[in-house]
Amino acid sequence: MNRVLNVGIAGFGMSAQVFHVPFLTVDKRFKIKKVFERNSQKSKQKIADVEVVHDFESLLLDDIDLVVISTPNLTHYPLAKQAIEAGKHVVIEKPIAVSAYEAQELDQLAQRYGVILSPYQNRRWDSGFLTVKNIIDNNLIGEIVDYQVNFDRYSVNKNPKVWKETGEKGIGLVYDLGVHLVDHAVNLFGMPQALFADIRYQHENALSDDNFQIHLYYPNLKVQLSASKYVREKGPHIALHGRNGSYLKYVPDIQEAQLAQGILPVGNWNQESEEQWGTLNTEFNGVHFRGKIESVTASYASYYNNVYQAITENKKLIVTAQQAQKVLMLLEKCFESAELRKVVEI
Repeated sequence: MNRVLNVGIAGFGMSAQVFHVPFLTVDKRFKIKKVFERNSQKSKQKIADVEVVHDFESLLLDDIDLVVISTPNLTHYPLAKQAIEAGKHVVIEKPIAVSAYEAQELDQLAQRYGVILSPYQNRRWDSGFLTVKNIIDNNLIGEIVDYQVNFDRYSVNKNPKVWKETGEKGIGLVYDLGVHLVDHAVNLFGMPQALFADIRYQHENALSDDNFQIHLYYPNLKVQLSASKYVREKGPHIALHGRNGSYLKYVPDIQEAQLAQGILPVGNWNQESEEQWGTLNTEFNGVHFRGKIESVTASYASYYNNVYQAITENKKLIVTAQQAQKVLMLLEKCFESAELRKVVEI
């Protein structure tokens, strides 16, 4: 019989409710035992037998194995440090910290205490990203020369979460979505040689960035990552171009939308329709092909499956604090580039 890991969740906002609770609920190897909420008891509406606590220290007692930190960005580092020093395994929402230095310190601390520490980079299991990885691994369009990802929305209002609009380091669209997209690029292609970033504040009186274009430069490849809140008519979500062909996908991964609607992650909940697949146009072994190709079926449940195996079977973590440190270093270089308005060498 599988060992059951008792979980304590810090914070119960949208992230906890949409991205963590559904997977921890349907996977019987986990038991959500406690939720830390400062002033409310919202979690009891979704988890009937949960114990609501109003101090973080209650998650650090002997009855908790894994602490999931889903609180505002500026609290990630101090709460993770406290949990690690209490001997708890930690899953932490991205960004793991607001600086590469803090991420390195948490990683070293986790190694010292012999616990796992993993940032919640769930979008490693986005269908588009995994399809791109599959195309590259199978050399379906030849040597890659350009990779573009656009994560666009249309929202004329600032974020209703007040803490996301305060302007401190570690808050804003770059640390919210850019951290995912840069993580994708590094996972696919490794560290770039240089980068250039244009980071903007489009909303009236905005203190936190709400628009960015990040260019990562490799020897024979350029990666362009962008996000905006003022795009009413969207172009491709992903555009991958190689010497033999291209892959374009217009529809982002559907998992977030499904989860936000309250759909439990069981069965074919994450199966994309043919209309949501991307288009491949390439020449392979002398044969030209153009048409829809089925997206790789992806599930954020894979993240927690790996975390469970890392804790109970000593399996290798897929998403690590060392990786997060590299991504945060690149994000810091992005702000340096935007301020200097010039290409920055890595």
